[in-house]
Amino acid sequence: MDIWAISLNFSTLTSTYKAEHVDLHVDDENTRITISVLYMVITVINLVGNVPSMWILLFRTSPKTVSIIFMIHLTLTDLALGVALPLQIAYQLYGYHWTFGSGMCRFMTLVFYTNMYCSILTMMAISIDRYLGIVKPMRFKQARKKKSTAVLSCILMWVLVLAVLYPLMTTDLTFEVPQYEITTCFDVLKKNMLPSTEAWAAFLFGMVVILFLFPFCITTFCYVSVIRKLTRHSRTGQKRIAVRLASVVLLVFILCFTPNNVLLLVHSVLRLFYGQSVYTAYKLSLCFSCLNSCLDPFIYYLASRDFRQKLRQLLNLQ
Repeated sequence: MDIWAISLNFSTLTSTYKAEHVDLHVDDENTRITISVLYMVITVINLVGNVPSMWILLFRTSPKTVSIIFMIHLTLTDLALGVALPLQIAYQLYGYHWTFGSGMCRFMTLVFYTNMYCSILTMMAISIDRYLGIVKPMRFKQARKKKSTAVLSCILMWVLVLAVLYPLMTTDLTFEVPQYEITTCFDVLKKNMLPSTEAWAAFLFGMVVILFLFPFCITTFCYVSVIRKLTRHSRTGQKRIAVRLASVVLLVFILCFTPNNVLLLVHSVLRLFYGQSVYTAYKLSLCFSCLNSCLDPFIYYLASRDFRQKLRQLLNLQ
């Protein structure tokens, strides 16, 4: 049995349904079930990994350094995603039919994208903290001791992310398709969600360049600089941990974040200007973007000696 998946459509839709304005793509049932199963697996790993991580970070690590505060912030966004994912699973299993109302659709969509972009910005912040601590240890020694710096940074991350994603907060992201007796959630977008093509370009620029590409470049620079510094002036063990941490972070960017942001840009340009779509690939990339919430505990393990020790104690490994 074929399942109809509805692509992100940038037509000038009104509140009255017009079938000719909706571009439908046929996805086989196996694709829908595969995505659902992937979300289920991600949800389980997310909660199994991040609940103990949060407990260790909150109650077993001391003092609460700048890096630990960033890790707590990252874990909070991951747990929020873990709570929201069952809604996405139900949406997939119901055949792209959203039954939870417009407000919950906005909530789920915002959780997906705030998790992605807050994770990206937090990883950038952790990389900067390690860069300052290893490459510039004396110049920024006092600033790195201030917890208020980390808290303020987390607040600024949320302000920036929510400012870029503001259109998603003020738009009804559900759309009824009577022809198929379904209501979609963030699968049919109205072109007039933003007032002009220039506004759409600014929206996509904010997501892809400001919230992804720029942090990716900063993070890469910081970890490459750290590895170069440790290669010249450090013990083999410390260098090995730094290389592993950099590898995991870059893996998260390449595997989880890069495909989704590239396909978001490609898909949006194709829809806006050429009436074409790479929607199925985009949906799969959105699924893989959630994998970051499963990999983040590995980042904590490599980034914090205190976290490593407390986790080993929890698992009775020492």
